[in-house]
Amino acid sequence: MTSNYIPRIISAAVLEAAKYFPVISVVGPRQSGKTTLIRNLFPGLAYYSLENLGTREFAANDPVAFLSEHDEGMILDEAHNVPELFSYIQGIVDENPGKRFILSGSSQFSVMRRVSQSLAGRTAVFELLPFCYSEISDKVEKKSLDELLFGGFYPTIYSASNVPGLLYPSYVKTYLERDVRDLLQIRNMMQFVTFMKLCASRIGSILNSSELAGAVGVAVNTVVSWLSVLQASYIITLLPPYYANVGKRLIKSPKLYFNDTGLACSLLDIETVAQLGRDKMRGALFENFVVSEAIKHRFNQGKSSNAYFYRDSNGNEIDLLLKQPTGLYGVEVKSSMTYHADFEKSLRHLNEWVNEPIADRAVVYAGSLENREAGIKLLNYSHLGEILCG
Repeated sequence: MTSNYIPRIISAAVLEAAKYFPVISVVGPRQSGKTTLIRNLFPGLAYYSLENLGTREFAANDPVAFLSEHDEGMILDEAHNVPELFSYIQGIVDENPGKRFILSGSSQFSVMRRVSQSLAGRTAVFELLPFCYSEISDKVEKKSLDELLFGGFYPTIYSASNVPGLLYPSYVKTYLERDVRDLLQIRNMMQFVTFMKLCASRIGSILNSSELAGAVGVAVNTVVSWLSVLQASYIITLLPPYYANVGKRLIKSPKLYFNDTGLACSLLDIETVAQLGRDKMRGALFENFVVSEAIKHRFNQGKSSNAYFYRDSNGNEIDLLLKQPTGLYGVEVKSSMTYHADFEKSLRHLNEWVNEPIADRAVVYAGSLENREAGIKLLNYSHLGEILCG
């Protein structure tokens, strides 16, 4: 294990799965720490990056020889760059049950398509997003909320090898050059950048593809395609609405969020912490942070998201609903440092709006006053992990 390695919560789930699956696949956005994770968890396996042209050429030209180089198996970083390997891996692990392959990739489309085609039943798939709060809590406990949101959660920020003002603009440029051009034939890249900026300005809003298409000046089908690519590259998340009710008119379009607030700040042209403190999007970015934490919590257990939001045609709304074994956990998110009784207003009506048992309710906000004993809990965001169970 490297000396500056920050342990990832997902490690326990990955190592447990490795007892039962000959192939482990880890997907997630570029620079989320996939390579560092798998090299630290499987130090005995040889490592190959298929971003390296020489390695890629060898693997593509003679996949059997390449995959047979090590009896115990190997780590293949950015494995989707040589997609024909997946079929050969299938045959190898079927014939050699003790052999292990650890795959990583930053394109959900490419990796998941090949996994479903060639490695179904042979691989466990994990999604690794940037750090969650609890993984770096000791490093950020003295930071203000605005510093936390502005800095984002990419590992390179916390290894002190980069800073937000340099990392995120470069990330956008690199992402455009390396990923978007592989997935889409976009002639006007500036138009796509404008699209991403418009998405950032709509964080926490109901997705309206027609409105986005009109603002960018492209067809609705184009926007739908672009959104799919942003999702596949783990840039955005579309939070689904809760609509298990019968007889209610509910909003059925998702809400749009980014998987990292630091990247979102960059796309919003927020260049300093002080500027963020005054920006109209600050509340939406805080909500984005809480939603992302809920999703990361599930991914770190090797599970799919259990997060939803509620909104009906009468304007009744709950920011976040977590579907847990004991029922729904309702969460309201407020960026204020001052508690107000009306924070709880919607939560008090939750059992009138849904047809499922209510497990619990909480308000997550930026203040220091907390109450864990009340019917509706009041928690500072630093203790969000207390309600992300299930």
